[in-house]
Amino acid sequence: MVMRADIVSTALAWRGTPYRHQASLKGVGCDCLGLLRGVWRETIGPEPEAPPPYSPDWAEAGRAETLAAAGFRHLVPVAIGAQAPGDVLLFRWRPTLPAKHVAILIAPARFLHAYDAAGQVVESSLSPWWRRRLAYAFAFPGARDPE
Repeated sequence: MVMRADIVSTALAWRGTPYRHQASLKGVGCDCLGLLRGVWRETIGPEPEAPPPYSPDWAEAGRAETLAAAGFRHLVPVAIGAQAPGDVLLFRWRPTLPAKHVAILIAPARFLHAYDAAGQVVESSLSPWWRRRLAYAFAFPGARDPE
């Protein structure tokens, strides 16, 4: 079991980590998937699988829902709109493209993510622009709130 508050706290400790494609080291560098991988290691334990090498445009080239498939293998699906702090969000840039951006919800309308344009792990508002692009939501296995 892992507390949702612990997931959020762990994720927030990654704020300011520089953006580095395919990296996953807090304070050194990560991309959006690397952020999720690092938070998983700190809250759950060893990663369940190693990601294959990927390019920044991998989703456009393959058209497969690779991230979503991994989410269904290792996380617990959550209905869009029912996500809670500590959950994983997957976004797609266009309706015709696979989801390829990962974030962690840290408050009902705020999330943490790493992306090249920001140059680091940043907190963002789950604004209408982002909500339109939200494709999947998942919970960490065993995630719960205090009783």
